[in-house]
Amino acid sequence: MIPFLDLRAQYQSVKSEIDAAVLSVLASGQYILGEEVLRLEQEFADYCKVKHAIAVNTGTSALHLSLLAAGVGPGDEVITVPFTFVATVSAICYTGATPVFVDVEPVTLTMDPAQLEAKITSRTKAIIPVHLYGQMADMDGIMAVADHHGIPVIEDACQAHGARYKGASAGSIGASGCFSFYPGKNLGACGEGGIAVTNSDEQAKTMRMLRDWGQEQRYHHLLKGFNYRMDAIQGAILRVKLRHLEAWTEARRSHGRRYSSLLAGASHLRTPAEAAERRHVYHVYAIRSHDRDGLQRVLAAEGIPSGLHYPIPVHLQKAHADLGYRVGDFPVSEAAAREVLSLPIYPEMPVQHVDQVAAALEYAYVS
Repeated sequence: MIPFLDLRAQYQSVKSEIDAAVLSVLASGQYILGEEVLRLEQEFADYCKVKHAIAVNTGTSALHLSLLAAGVGPGDEVITVPFTFVATVSAICYTGATPVFVDVEPVTLTMDPAQLEAKITSRTKAIIPVHLYGQMADMDGIMAVADHHGIPVIEDACQAHGARYKGASAGSIGASGCFSFYPGKNLGACGEGGIAVTNSDEQAKTMRMLRDWGQEQRYHHLLKGFNYRMDAIQGAILRVKLRHLEAWTEARRSHGRRYSSLLAGASHLRTPAEAAERRHVYHVYAIRSHDRDGLQRVLAAEGIPSGLHYPIPVHLQKAHADLGYRVGDFPVSEAAAREVLSLPIYPEMPVQHVDQVAAALEYAYVS
């Protein structure tokens, strides 16, 4: 069996560092926020080349607080894409605002800037592009429309730690950027975690208060806040892992290039494209095929797991039927949902496993 993801392999590679970091927190008696989380914030802000990072309990919370700090609330509209994990849309709903969708580009599967203008109304208060699978959206095109209308952009970078667009780090271009530290992410905690980054002093201050019950100081509550605090053990673990992120990213990119090279001759299969002047970090390596389900069965028969990211776009999910969208409203997203198939990829993955997966896919076409 080839694992889809092997978190134990990553832990073993940095075991002594993580164990020491966790034991240090346990000995300190400081388990919520504290020095380890503060240092993580400083180090992650430096990594993203921004002024502020605000550590929270999940990537969804980072999105929620970023929206609130941008002034989004009931009666407002927020534009995003339907081809994403549902958390992007859930965070909008948490604020009381209404999600409004635009379709994605057919190659990168990220927000199509050409469709933004038609969806902007007097109620539009934010735009959330999703840096899907580890590749950033067309931020020049998105920012041009957003800046023209004075609308803040909040980058959903939950799958894009270390991704870049024309040299700029994910999360550093918009008003804020949001990352998830879910264990399977490129930078993953040993539990839940997330972080928001921004260059705005005011938004950073607001998010820091909102994550901790709206307190400016203990028991002085200026805002109606939340318990979105990061625990210190996760902060300590993430600090260790952040030091290895670039090496892990290059390993992912190497596996992605190898997959693409080996599968280049598969005529009925499309490999992911790295757009010009973007650094794809391959959180997910998703191929596309009109016979996606058949390919998945072939892989399973060879003991190779695969994933579907994502089989139903958000506008067709029953949970969001109240938004009133129908089949055919976003044809690119709907086609992607029918065709994408995610292959095993993680930094510690043996090269021979990449070769085995590619060989199984090639065999599927021959057979």
